[in-house]
Amino acid sequence: MKLYDSTLAPNPRRVRIFLAEKGIELPRTEVDIGAGENLSPAFLAINPRGLLPTLVLDDGTVIDESMAICRYFEELQPEPPLMGSDPREKAIVESWNRHIEFDGGLPVMDGFRNGHPRFAERAVAGRAGHAAIPALAERGRQRVAEFYAVLDERLRLSPYVAGPAFTVADITALCIVEFARTVRMPWPAGLDGLERWHQEVSARPSAAA
Repeated sequence: MKLYDSTLAPNPRRVRIFLAEKGIELPRTEVDIGAGENLSPAFLAINPRGLLPTLVLDDGTVIDESMAICRYFEELQPEPPLMGSDPREKAIVESWNRHIEFDGGLPVMDGFRNGHPRFAERAVAGRAGHAAIPALAERGRQRVAEFYAVLDERLRLSPYVAGPAFTVADITALCIVEFARTVRMPWPAGLDGLERWHQEVSARPSAAA
């Protein structure tokens, strides 16, 4: 089993943190997205979509979506539960995880990829030839600001994103807000719920993965 990874990207980091919470270690191969290694013939032979992370099982099966990879390991090793323990919890975790992906992750990617010179001709993840659209960068930054306000409101009411327990929804949120901060879309001052939550989850040992 091997995990194709990219250290600076948020989706591969989601899987690394998830595995660290589970205490699972895997051999990893680094793929440089910024340099376009994910679009090289060698990597596209493994994953034609050119996306990371990519997990290759011992039987050759390829799994290339971060949450699908996390689900695989949740089923293999249910403890500690990171995707909920009963139908209600699982639905709530899934719902919040999707909110964060769509309302936070996609705007951050729009703001970053459509505004960074390195991605001028590959503004869509895993693809070459899609030109950046500067207006999407501006819209992405506006939507990220809206996302921060919603996330802060939630975290004023709840210890963690999906409720009383740390879950994959917190992992997704942590990776997105920290990546956004790295690419100059930080959350503003005064969001006390988000700040309290971030201090707590970023102090977990898995956050260093």
